[in-house]
Amino acid sequence: MASHKHILVPTDGSRLSLKAAKEAASLAKDLKARITAVYVIPPWSPPLQDESSIMYSAVYNEAAYRKATEAHAGKILDKIVAAAAAAKVRCDKVVVSNGHAWEGIIQAARKAKCDLIVMASHGRGGLGGVLLGSETQKVLTHSKTPVLVCR
Repeated sequence: MASHKHILVPTDGSRLSLKAAKEAASLAKDLKARITAVYVIPPWSPPLQDESSIMYSAVYNEAAYRKATEAHAGKILDKIVAAAAAAKVRCDKVVVSNGHAWEGIIQAARKAKCDLIVMASHGRGGLGGVLLGSETQKVLTHSKTPVLVCR
């Protein structure tokens, strides 16, 4: 088996993604690898309005959206950094903007030259998995980088 040296850990802030991050940190420690944690935010989309409504632009603008989402992402990514630090593993943080989380994850893995993606699966099966779609399933389907799925 190839020895992995750079592991991408996507997170959505859920308990399961933190569990996957801890697994990735343990694996990284054993392999003497490093981690890049990634959080994908959707791009800015102005609120819909009709000609009779007035939007207060100081509240609903791209700069405010970017600041708020990046602050939120930073708090979530800090949990992954803490999990890596507990395992004495180096961890970088990346925030990616993409309309599809799975595309942002693959983009981040490619850009950071990661050789493994470790991510959580919420384990929705049957009709729930089909209707809701699974970001993990889409990463598995489209990624050329190996993926380790944790539950």
